[in-house]
Amino acid sequence: MLTHDSTFIKEAARNIGFADCRIAKAEAIPEETQYLKRWLQNGMYGTMEYMARNTDKRENPALLVDGCQTVVSLAVNYYPAFRQRADVPQIAKYAYGKDYHWVVKPMLHRLMGSIREHYGAVHGRVFTDSAPVMEHAWATRSGLGWTGKHSLVIHPQYGSYIFLGELFLDIAVEPDAPIANRCGACTRCMDACPVQAIVAPHVVDARRCLSYLTIEHKTDFHPPLSLHRHLFGCDLCQNACPCNKKAQPTAISDFKPNREMLNMNETDWKNLSKEDFERMTKDSPLQRAGFESLHRNLKNLGNKI
Repeated sequence: MLTHDSTFIKEAARNIGFADCRIAKAEAIPEETQYLKRWLQNGMYGTMEYMARNTDKRENPALLVDGCQTVVSLAVNYYPAFRQRADVPQIAKYAYGKDYHWVVKPMLHRLMGSIREHYGAVHGRVFTDSAPVMEHAWATRSGLGWTGKHSLVIHPQYGSYIFLGELFLDIAVEPDAPIANRCGACTRCMDACPVQAIVAPHVVDARRCLSYLTIEHKTDFHPPLSLHRHLFGCDLCQNACPCNKKAQPTAISDFKPNREMLNMNETDWKNLSKEDFERMTKDSPLQRAGFESLHRNLKNLGNKI
């Protein structure tokens, strides 16, 4: 069976704007899916019922792409050129600009088109947090990075401020090797979480997590709780990670921060009409939470930590 060299794919990915590209052999990943099943059994997914569906497809890439032989993992740097002031309701950095689904997926389709032009008839699919794909598992298997204790993939150059994307291909491509986990004894990400959501290394209980509570949890909080000044998402564990100290701003213009949104104070948010919210957050990840959930979050901001 012919195994293709990976040079073309990696060069094409770099030309499109991906920060890095690594490749793994497509095979069943039972160890990673067993970890997921234990996490689900412990109820740590909160109300994200979709996490409990299609575990067979998460384990076996051939159930998503017939004859799948290769998984191409890609990283997109989203680190912003500036950060919010500490005195305004906080928004996770990934949401400073345009929703990554609308940015990364076209990049993936461009890469798939280049692969088909180069190799001929290639069957495959592209994914970016949009299907039952264990993207963290494939990123670590390919050597794109390692899993930090906060459960996020850490790239050796770009840190954890990266979006992930995947191509599942039915051709064999030379795979890369995993890289060593460099976290060592460091627990700064765990120590930085004010709600102790990282209950063990690599294990996040979503029911406690400020990102989950401000985005995915859709009902009122009973009893009311403190969101530690977070309006949408949370970066506290990432901010504390030494691997992010040298993060460089992204060159992708779609991720340029929305200054109007980020400069809004608590009073501005409380006075914001739904019409202005829709205008300001068009194509923004904040649309996932929605106007009503953000107002609920405003009532629970709590004190600054």
